Formats: sequence, structure tokens, C-alpha cells
Amino acid sequence: MFHLLDKPRTVARPDYNRWLVPPAALAIHLSIGMAYGFSVFWLPLGQVIGITAPAAGDWKISTLGWMYTLFFVFLGSSAAVFGTWLEQNGPRKAGVAAAFCWGGGFFISALGVHLHQIWLLWLGSGVIGGCGLGLGYISPVSTLIKWFPDRRGMATGMAIMGFGGGALIGAPLADRLIRHFATPTSVGVTEAFLALGSIYFVAMLCGAFTYRIPPAGWQPHGWTPPANQQNRMITQGHVHVKVVHRTPQFWLLWAVLCLNVSAGIGCLGMASPMLQEVFGGRLIGETASLAGLKAGQKAAVATLGAAFAGLLSLFNIGGRIFWASLSDHLGRKRTYLIFFALGIALYVLAAAAGSAKAVILFVGSFCVILTMYGGGFATIPAYLADLFGTQYVGAIHGRLLTAWSTAGILGPVLVNYIREFQISRGVPPEAAYHLTLYLLAGLLVLGLVCNALVRPVHPRFFMSETELEVERKALKGVQPEATVESTRPSARSWIAVSAGWLLVGIPLGWGLLITFQKAATFFR
Repeated sequence: MFHLLDKPRTVARPDYNRWLVPPAALAIHLSIGMAYGFSVFWLPLGQVIGITAPAAGDWKISTLGWMYTLFFVFLGSSAAVFGTWLEQNGPRKAGVAAAFCWGGGFFISALGVHLHQIWLLWLGSGVIGGCGLGLGYISPVSTLIKWFPDRRGMATGMAIMGFGGGALIGAPLADRLIRHFATPTSVGVTEAFLALGSIYFVAMLCGAFTYRIPPAGWQPHGWTPPANQQNRMITQGHVHVKVVHRTPQFWLLWAVLCLNVSAGIGCLGMASPMLQEVFGGRLIGETASLAGLKAGQKAAVATLGAAFAGLLSLFNIGGRIFWASLSDHLGRKRTYLIFFALGIALYVLAAAAGSAKAVILFVGSFCVILTMYGGGFATIPAYLADLFGTQYVGAIHGRLLTAWSTAGILGPVLVNYIREFQISRGVPPEAAYHLTLYLLAGLLVLGLVCNALVRPVHPRFFMSETELEVERKALKGVQPEATVESTRPSARSWIAVSAGWLLVGIPLGWGLLITFQKAATFFR
């Protein structure tokens, strides 16, 4: 059975329909995207002993929050460590490994809840689950780029959109499972972990076994590479993953990703309290600050804060496919120029809107900012492929994701600690975010400079034709071939494509519907 995971067994025939690969990638990314929705477990996990309220011995939310930190630390580190292994063994084996890590992490966490051992939750969901995140996140990237050389941005955007949308499905599903399994003697989290682990394990296995890689030299039917690729910073060569860290372009893109994510992730995590504190009663037609509202009024403001967070999630997801697809026409460097230049203006505008109590302008600014936050994730794999070639783009992308791990710490620290520092100096809570927004704009200025410095990679870093042939032969027996043009897919294959998109589209549509309903509260 294990021979089915070998890379040569995943090489597709020339008539394979490449549109089967994106839904397979989405099946995995929608599963691991639940990492963004793990906060739904914090309150019930904090009442495992007390059941209806926290009791002596129950875990604090600050203790549970380490799972979230471990997610993204091990996502970046595992992607960096196992990126080369993925290229050598193929996306199917990596996808299966991700399924065992992510699904198994839920099972270990369920045992941790049952035994009330916090270290098992950290190990299961944080460490092992985090490794599953890293493997699952990068597993389809190089595959999609090779299948869609004509639409690199759109292809990776479709998959990475799933990571942003996973919580839209997972969070409400987890909430329903917890309430379904809850009893007078149990909060229902153990059973919910077991159910979710099983669901995600099966979904990820289905996605992994659907993965195919194109034959070496494959090209889409009727497509020829553009003649002006040099002007668009798209290389014909390939940089080895062991050499890429010697290029200035790698470190410039590392900084570009880190700075773009740092600015967005800090605000995404504080979106709801920021809106409530900046505008307070003005959200419901009152003039009082948040502290001066009555309990019922605070509840109404909190509802709008939650709706704002849901609205930002929708724009985060939409931005991943929109900006990544647009980058196929604008070019990656120009797309990131827009991210930084427009982002700087919008952060300054948001600070001014907060001072002027202009709610719609404030909300609109952050909606656009979050599209570029998501778009940054989705565009970076194609940027890497343009500069370094496609031979090791998955491994290179894995190493670059250490920038995400860094940003996951830097962004929230900037937003949270600067706010606390401001308040400790007597600044009112509604004004405590202004300095933070200006500092985040400053991060984007640095990102703008780094992106402007990106130039085509020097030819000395590219592998020679002989070196490239040796590398391809070493990749588990997948032999290099002459250019292979695909044949037109059969009509029957489009039935399979439709079925694949339905299987991932129905749950995603359900999650989007729930989020739309929550976000609609903001406009009532």
C-alpha cells in the first residue's frame, strides 16, 4: 500500500485534467485552516472541571493560548525543515503525513482533555498539529505552480484561500459539536476533538491521494511561455534550495512577507476590541465611551465587534484569490508595491478616521487592508517561482515561512504592548491605537523599500543544465523529459472536476453563509 505514496506513482498522464488539483489542495487547506478558529475551544476548555464556570484547577485562557503560538512557530519551522523532503518525495506523501499529524494532534488533545494534562494539548495540537500545518500548507504549492505556469498567482491563491477560510467552516462546526456532546458532567470538548480529528483526517487523505504532478517538461494545451519574461522578472532558470539563502532576493522577500504579515496579523487579532474601544457608544448611536455604557449597551457593541471580525475574515479570504489572480497580470513586484503604498495610506487614514469618529471610513480602511494581508500570503509563492524557478519552489517557500512565524510574534506584541503602554501613561483607550497604527504604517514603509530593491537573480546562482538533470534524476526516479504538451482533457474528467469542487464548495459555502449572517449585523 505504501508504494502508492511514491513520487513516480503520482505522475499524471498527458490527458490529466489539471483542474482536479485545486480542489484537492483546498481539501487540505480548509482542514488545517481550522488553526485560525481554535479560540472557539478556549472558554469550554477553561471550564473542564467547573463545567458551567471556571473552578479551581481549570486552565486559564492565557495557558491555553500557547497552543495558538505553537501552531505558527511549528508551521514555519516544519515547513523550513521538511521543504526539501517534500520536493524529493512529492506532495502526496507530504499530504498524508500532514493528515496524520493534524488529525492525530486532535486525538492526542482529546486524551489531554480527558486526563486533564495541558502538556498533551500543547504536544498534540501545538507541536504535532503545527508540523501538520507546515506540511499541509506547503504540500500543494509547487504542484499547483507546475500545473498552472500560465496562472501561477491564481492557482496558489485558490489553495491558500482555503487556509484563510478553514475557520469559517471549522469554528461553527466545532461550536455545534461541543454543544451536541455537552452533558451535565462534560463540556463536550473531548468528543468534539475526536470528531473533528476524524473528519479532517479523512478529508486530508482524500485530498492527498488526489494529488498528481505533471511530467517533467509538461505544458498546458496550446500555451507557450511569453517572449518578454525577462522584463517581467520571470526566470527560465532554477535556483537550488541549498543556494537560495545566498541570494539577496530571498532575504528581501523574507522581509517583505514578514513586514506585510506583521502589520496585518496584529490588527486582525485585536479587530473586535479595537473597534469597540475606539468608537464605544457611537456604534449604537450613543456618545459615551465604552466604559460609560450600560451592560445591555456593551453587549450590543460587542455584537458589532464580533461582526466586524467576521467582516474582516471575508475580506481576508477574498483578497487571497483576488490579488493573487491580479498579480498574474500586474506582476508580483508591482502587486506588492500596491500592498505597501496603499497600506501605508490606509493605516494613516484609519488613525484619522478613529480620531474623527468616522466609523464607515475606519471599517472600510481595514477591510481593504485585510484583502492585502491575505493577498500577500497567496502571491508570495508565485513571486518565489518567478525569481527562483519551479524546481525547488516548495522547499524555498517552506524556508520563507519562517517569516510568518516571526510576524506571528512581532505583530501581536506591537499592537498589544504598545496599547498597554499608552494606557499606562494615561492615554484614553479610544486613543491608544493611534500610535500603533502609525507604527504599522512604518513597517509597511520598510516593506516598500525592501520590495523596491528586488531585482532578477544573478545567473551565477542558477543550476546548469547538467546540474538540473542530475537533480531531477535524484528526485525519486522521476526522469526528465522533453517538453510534453498536454492533450485536451476528456469530457468525463470534467464530471470528476465538478464533483471535486462540489465536495469542497458545499462546506465552504456553508461557512461563508454563517459568516455573512454575522457580518450583516454590522449594517443593521
